Amino acid sequence: MRIEVHRAWWVTAVTALVVVVAGACATTAGLLVTPLHQEFGWSRATIGIAVSVNMVLYGLTAPFSAALVDRFGLRRVAVGALLLIAAGAGTTTAVSEPWQLVAGWGVLVGIGCGALAMAFAATVAHRWFTTRRGLVTGFLTAASVFGQFAFLPVMSWVVDHFAWRSATIALALLALAATPLTWSVFRDHPADLGLRPYGATAFEPKPLPEPGAARRALRLLLSSARTGPFWLLAGTFAICGASTNGIMWTHFASAAHDHGMPTTIAASLLAVIGVVNVAGTIASGWLTDRFSPRLLLAAYYALRGTSLLFLPSLLAPTVQPGMVAFAVLFGLLDVATVPPTIALCREVFGDGGAIVFGWVSAAHQVGAGLVALGGGLARDLMGSYDAVWISAAGLCAMGALLATAIKKPAVQPA
Repeated sequence: MRIEVHRAWWVTAVTALVVVVAGACATTAGLLVTPLHQEFGWSRATIGIAVSVNMVLYGLTAPFSAALVDRFGLRRVAVGALLLIAAGAGTTTAVSEPWQLVAGWGVLVGIGCGALAMAFAATVAHRWFTTRRGLVTGFLTAASVFGQFAFLPVMSWVVDHFAWRSATIALALLALAATPLTWSVFRDHPADLGLRPYGATAFEPKPLPEPGAARRALRLLLSSARTGPFWLLAGTFAICGASTNGIMWTHFASAAHDHGMPTTIAASLLAVIGVVNVAGTIASGWLTDRFSPRLLLAAYYALRGTSLLFLPSLLAPTVQPGMVAFAVLFGLLDVATVPPTIALCREVFGDGGAIVFGWVSAAHQVGAGLVALGGGLARDLMGSYDAVWISAAGLCAMGALLATAIKKPAVQPA
């Protein structure tokens, strides 16, 4: 008996591949800090500028990407983003000055990855699914995190045994390899194939292309920014970025090296976080379909802050049971915030929720970029990352309080 698989699941699978490739770029930057410092003598703060530009552009691109999808379709945006990543990662191999690192890794890779960020995944889930949106969003978010961490041990081994340039070339080749599959499998809407979205009871016509993608993204920003829930969502997600991308993904390997731990071991711990993230994020999507996303966010931030508070005492030359427990707990919580945040954006802002989530994601990356730069400065000035870990824990406690205050406004934004 032949079992028909709805095309939505094939689109989801290819989307997962695309975001895995984009995600692999996010944490590779952390492996480049030490070799760039050793080869060129650049300070960690100087290298942190390129990482910060990457993260900020990653965030700022997301809302415009969601609007561009409405104008040009999923397929064109995805392929264009993959080609930008390949170009940026490839040109990074030829850098000899800090500004070149900013241009290649900061600008090109940042924009390419931002176009395939969580807002892109939210758009896929919204277009192709009527039911199981929370589960699909959690799965695609987990795929992004899997890409961020699963490649770390491999990339770390490549950096140690060959050169850091080999790692960036590998990323460029991954992006190029995913491009033809993306073009052949992706479709912009179920109606392109005469299908209904998964779980829909009636056929839904394909929306007409939205002209003025940039204007629409800015218009939604202006209207949503007049509401309190937008700033609460942006504030909590900025804290999320600061306590994950900003410090963990950028500085953990360097901080562990300061305590005598080999970089390959530190990368393996980050890989453990990534593997556990898959379970944690999918479970969070499942929970978001069933429980209050506000309470879930509050619990996630509180537990994450507690884990970061204990991290300085766990760093050592060798991996102890406490560090393994930290990696598992942090992995469960790391990106678990995404499904409930997307659900709240959709609940509060309706059909514009994906684009609004793009702006909320921009706040996530601004928070990440500030802490990526600030963490490097703190290490240069104080010789230790301890104060940064403790500060991140305090921010998470604030995020838990802010999450409980997110409510749907009485008057919906235009």
